[in-house]
Amino acid sequence: MDRRKSIKTLLIGTVGAGVLVEACKNSDKKAIASSVDMSLDADRMQEEKNYLKKLNAEEKFFTEHEMTTITVLGDIIMPKDAVSGSASDAKVPEFIEFIVKDMPGHQTPMRGGLRWLDMQCLKQFDKAFVDCDSNQRIAMVDQIAYPNKAKPDMKQGVAFFNLIRNLVTTGFFTSEMGVKDLGYKGNTPNQWNGVPDDVLKQYGMAYSERELKECASFDKA
Repeated sequence: MDRRKSIKTLLIGTVGAGVLVEACKNSDKKAIASSVDMSLDADRMQEEKNYLKKLNAEEKFFTEHEMTTITVLGDIIMPKDAVSGSASDAKVPEFIEFIVKDMPGHQTPMRGGLRWLDMQCLKQFDKAFVDCDSNQRIAMVDQIAYPNKAKPDMKQGVAFFNLIRNLVTTGFFTSEMGVKDLGYKGNTPNQWNGVPDDVLKQYGMAYSERELKECASFDKA
């Protein structure tokens, strides 16, 4: 199955339960509302605006190197394709920066996981993850992306990759780009031209001239 289709199929049942539910429990609507575009204030309560202002005023949690690593890893998890841009195009790294400040419980696992990733790459390739070439990066990711296949000494990396994969997919599919990728249109107005003639005839019924004129006809665009 196609990568995006697989993620879409699992999104509500797994990723949504993993991060979005936690966001609801810990900070009500704040994290979810901010995941699409933290710069928009429309339809937000004043307490949400104040909360966002406070978080945005805080010092950045991730270092520049950590953000670069998150960006590279995020684009491996959610690369650009013919339908949409990549995770970084959807500003997923910024979403993750927001989430770890909004839900501090993610800070230690994320920072520790990023450090673990660099240490493993230094051990295997003599360089940090972001300095590895594309083949080396994929080789590293392959060791921790599949829990059932991972070696016992990769346990910490598997836990980290599960976390960042959930954050990346949640961040992407709650962005404007991700919502469009899903094809979600929300409540969309449509036109109903009344019961079809063959169905009316089947039950011996028909619209009156007034009903046809006032209730069951629309101008065709």
